[in-house]
Amino acid sequence: MPFEPPEEFNMADWFLDDRLREGRGDRVALRTGERNWTYAEIAALAARYGGVLADAGVEPEQRVILALDDGPEFVGALFGVLKIGAVVVMVNPRLPDDATAYFVRYTRAKAAIVEADAAGAFRRAAEGAPCFRRLLVAREPELAGALATAPARRDSFRTHRDDSAIWLFSGGTTGRPKAVLQTHASYANTTECYGKGVLGIREDDITMSVPRLYFGYATGSNLLFPFSVGASSVLFREHPTADVVFDQISRHRPTILVNVPKMVQMMVDDPRASERDLSCLRLATTAGEALPVELHRRWDIAFGVDLLDGLGTAEMWHIFLSNRPGDVRPGTLGKAVPGFEVEVRDDDGAPVPDGQVGWLWVRGGSRAIGYWHRMARTVEAFRGEWYVSGDMVSRDADGIFTYAGRADDMLKVSGKWLSPREVESCLLEHPAVEEVAVVGVPGEAGLTVPRACVVRRKGPDSGLADELRAWVRERLEPYKYPREVVFLESLPRTHLGKVDRAALRNVS
Repeated sequence: MPFEPPEEFNMADWFLDDRLREGRGDRVALRTGERNWTYAEIAALAARYGGVLADAGVEPEQRVILALDDGPEFVGALFGVLKIGAVVVMVNPRLPDDATAYFVRYTRAKAAIVEADAAGAFRRAAEGAPCFRRLLVAREPELAGALATAPARRDSFRTHRDDSAIWLFSGGTTGRPKAVLQTHASYANTTECYGKGVLGIREDDITMSVPRLYFGYATGSNLLFPFSVGASSVLFREHPTADVVFDQISRHRPTILVNVPKMVQMMVDDPRASERDLSCLRLATTAGEALPVELHRRWDIAFGVDLLDGLGTAEMWHIFLSNRPGDVRPGTLGKAVPGFEVEVRDDDGAPVPDGQVGWLWVRGGSRAIGYWHRMARTVEAFRGEWYVSGDMVSRDADGIFTYAGRADDMLKVSGKWLSPREVESCLLEHPAVEEVAVVGVPGEAGLTVPRACVVRRKGPDSGLADELRAWVRERLEPYKYPREVVFLESLPRTHLGKVDRAALRNVS
C-alpha cells in the first residue's frame, strides 16, 4: 500500500531530523573526498542555511533555486530550504545564460544559491526578474560568514503533506522544460515503496551516483533513500568519467551504484574493465534512458553485478517499474513497484491485451500536483488518480513490462509502428558502433524514414553506412532498417543528460 504520512508533514524532518531523534546523529551521512559528514553536522548545516534564507526574506512557499555541485552545500541548502517551508528548484549549475534566465523568470524564484562560476549568469538573469531578491554564492565570504553566525538548530515549518516541496523538470527533448510540482508526501511515498521495498535500502548501505543530485533520479537514490534509514551517500564534484567512477568506487566501496546507460557503456568499454573490482556492490540501478540488451549483456560479463533497469517520471517521482535484485530480465523494465498500479491502454483509454504496445498509465501515492503554468498539459496528463505518460510500453502475461519508446519518438514506417530502441539495440551489436540514436525524418517522398545517428568507434567510416543498413536488414524486419546513417562525434543531450532527439532530426 502507498505510504500515507500525517497531514502535518515536512520531509526535512522525516529524512534528516528524525535520524537525530533516533540517536543516529553520529553516523556518517555524506562521504566526500575532503572528509565525512555526520547526520548531526548536516542537520546543523541545514538549520544554518534555513536561517540565512529566512533572514534574506524568503518565506514559506516561495521558490529557491539551487545551482550547486554535488557536495555538503547542496544537501545542507536543500534541507535548509525545506525547513523554512520554502520550495526547492534544482537546476544544472552549468547552464548557458539563456537557460539560466528562463529558469529564474519561469519559476519566479525569490533567491538562488549557486556555484561561483554560475554567479555571473544568475546576476544577469536577475536584472529581468522582478521577483528575484537574493543571490548567495557557495563558499564565498558573504555566505560563509552568514552561515557561521546562523543558529545551528531550527524547527521545521509545519508544512502540509500536500504542499510543494521540490520542483522537478520534465526530461522532454522538445521545447522549454516544464516544472513538475511535487509534494512532501510524494518523496516519502516512493522512498517507502521503491527505496525500501525494491532496493531494500538499509543502514549499512553506501550509495554512489553517476547522475548529479539536481536530477530527481539521483536526488532519491543517492540522498533521500540512504538518509531515510541512516545510511550514507558518496558525493564527488568531478565530472563523472569512467575513470572517475572507478576511482570513487575504489576509494569509498559503495554497496549501491546509481547509474545511467551512457556510463554503463563507458564502464564496459574501459580497457581494464575485467580488472576493476566492483565486489563491494550488491546492486546497481539504471534509468533515465532505455538500456539496450547488448549493453546489459556486456555489463553482466564484465562485472557480474545485478543491474536493475527501471522507469520513472518526475510526474510520479522516481521509479515505479523495476527489475528486482536476483530477478533481472535484460531488455525489460521488470514489474510494477508495490504501491503503484501500472496499466497499458489504447488511444481511447481502454486496456490492451498482453503483448500489445500501448500508452503507459500509472497511479500511486507519488502523483504530482501538476505542471507550473501549463494547465492544458496538466489536464491532458493527469486524469483523476492516474498519470498518462508519453511512454509506450507492453506487458506480458507475467506482468513484465517492456519499453517501446516515447510516443513522440515512435515512427510509422511503411504503415507499421517502429520502436527506435529496437533498431538502436541491433546497431549496438555491431563492433563499429559506440553510440547510436534513431529518429524519424522526412524521406524523398515526404514519408517518415528512420535515420541512425551513429558515434563510431575508431576506424574508417568508408562503406560503414551501407554495412550498418545491411546489418539491420539481416536481423530485423526489412522495413526497420535505417534509410539514412549519419556519423557524429557525439550525441547532443538535454539539460538532464538525455539524448536530444529533436536536435538529431535537424542534423544535416
